[in-house]
Amino acid sequence: MNSIVAENRLLSTTRCRGLRRVLAVAGVFGIVVAWWLSIPARNDRDWLPDVAPVPWAEVDGDMVAIHNVCEFRYRGPGDGDFDERWETRTYDLSTLQGFDMFLSFWGPTAIAHTIGSWDFADGPPLAISIETRKERGESYSAVLGFFRQYELYCVVADERDVIGVRAAHRGEQVYLYRVRVPPERARTLLRDYIAEMNRMRDHPKWYNAFSHNCTTAIRRHVNQIGLPMAWNWRILANGYLDQLAYSRGSIDTSLPFDERRRRSEVPAAAREADGADDFSVRLRAGRPGMGPP
Repeated sequence: MNSIVAENRLLSTTRCRGLRRVLAVAGVFGIVVAWWLSIPARNDRDWLPDVAPVPWAEVDGDMVAIHNVCEFRYRGPGDGDFDERWETRTYDLSTLQGFDMFLSFWGPTAIAHTIGSWDFADGPPLAISIETRKERGESYSAVLGFFRQYELYCVVADERDVIGVRAAHRGEQVYLYRVRVPPERARTLLRDYIAEMNRMRDHPKWYNAFSHNCTTAIRRHVNQIGLPMAWNWRILANGYLDQLAYSRGSIDTSLPFDERRRRSEVPAAAREADGADDFSVRLRAGRPGMGPP
């Protein structure tokens, strides 16, 4: 009997020691995680030139003056040979007539880069691309994109820049879709983007490849303006985002999906119109749901 009691005591002591070790490890891990989560994003690093100026806007009713609109002119097949141009542009939100979505593929077909663009009746569209803000000498890593390696950046740009460099210079496969949303909702959506852009001027944020990327940001803004966008696995595997939009009727469905997608390809038109003043008009000509053939 005494031996059984001794064995039970020994077992209990061993378990307590094991529990204390687990709690100690968990405590250290918790401290590291708390420290990591407390690291603030910054605006004062040595940034690459295409993400150095912070875009911000002045809003007066329907008139919006956006500073640091990017309109680089690219010359070569890569994206390192360019003339750097930053502009202040004024937009009249009352003339906004549509919201478009670009999907750009650089390699894997399950993952794309999404870009939102607002189409105005009296001037060129305004494109906003949610991207990583990289420092000089830094390159993007899909793994590090989960771990507060990069600040979040809104590329606010002319389509000749942000679409042209992808479709006409990098050789990416780019698709363009007109989203079925009333102009007043598109205006509200743009106002929400502008509000966050202005907040980020003083309070930068971290990019996160899972929770705060180019597509989840769009979903968050859409939800914030009262247009619920139900969760779907294709929001993460966003190379299938156009299939999701088609199945929900959010884009034109007058053609079978494969034909609809084929007619949404823009690289050929982007190469032909590269740098032209009517770049965006030519990009949209003949696309389902927008522009004459």
